[in-house]
Amino acid sequence: MKQVIKWGMIGCGSVTEVKSGPAYGLVEGFEIAAVMRRNLELAKDYAKRHNIERYYNDADVLINDSEIDAVYIATPPDTHHFYALKVAKAGKICCIEKPMAPSYKACLEISNAFTQRNLPLFVAYYRRSLPRFNKIKTLLDDNAIGNVRHIEWYLSRTPSELDNSKTYNWRTDKIIAPAGYFDDLASHGIDLFTYLLGDIEEASGTSTNQQQLYTAKDAISGSWIHKSGVTGSGSWNFGAYKREDKVRLIGSEGEITFSVFLEQPIELITKAKTETFFIENPKYIQQYHVQNMKDHFYGDIKHPSTGITAMHTTWIMDKILGKL
Repeated sequence: MKQVIKWGMIGCGSVTEVKSGPAYGLVEGFEIAAVMRRNLELAKDYAKRHNIERYYNDADVLINDSEIDAVYIATPPDTHHFYALKVAKAGKICCIEKPMAPSYKACLEISNAFTQRNLPLFVAYYRRSLPRFNKIKTLLDDNAIGNVRHIEWYLSRTPSELDNSKTYNWRTDKIIAPAGYFDDLASHGIDLFTYLLGDIEEASGTSTNQQQLYTAKDAISGSWIHKSGVTGSGSWNFGAYKREDKVRLIGSEGEITFSVFLEQPIELITKAKTETFFIENPKYIQQYHVQNMKDHFYGDIKHPSTGITAMHTTWIMDKILGKL
């Protein structure tokens, strides 16, 4: 591996401003050397503010830039497949924002393209790398609640001002995200559950559009079973009266409760005692995910979020939505 791996970034939206972009600058041996945005002036503005040398409004130019070793795709999900295949053809390392693609079929094509060329492919399911959730994994590995029996997740929120205004939002456009916020948010939790409990063997669900505020689905329920025999269930509603985010991991000797998105304490409950653990997230939440990519390159660890694991997550999502 090179002493410094130079990344090119396609897409300069809000996620890259506060979650991912600065994280690349914190990892020694990584550098964002070029950015691309369709609006050249906005690309220039982003590059100037973040001290990035080159900027483009043509993704092909960035992907084929001889100085670029790796490409981070941070665009809306409907373009991930399009750009990822170009990156694979160029023979470069790639990290894709989650979800990997809007369908399992598209994910499979992306994964195959990188596997055939023996190229590293990562997906930004960064919760697999956060100390907060690795604490839960440690508790499970230590049999803190005995044998795990069931996991359940309830996630709800009120409709936003943007939803009520019926202004266009790609996150609720059924062409880009058929299940709206479920595609964007639920994938984080489901991916985390497979990290904690292993792959899922079967899944199913129902979905509908209750509010008619946008074209995508807004109410989804699902159930699944992990290969380990652990059962699971989830309910996601984006038109409820309040925001709620609670996961229960139920075992033979106790339970663990936590939130996927809210910075709330992890709670361990057994017959003998109740313990809480509060572990802060880093300022730039993808920091550990990005650091783990570097460590993966140098053989220190195997990165927990790859194209293979992310493809499995999309398969589960498609099963819940009845797309498979």
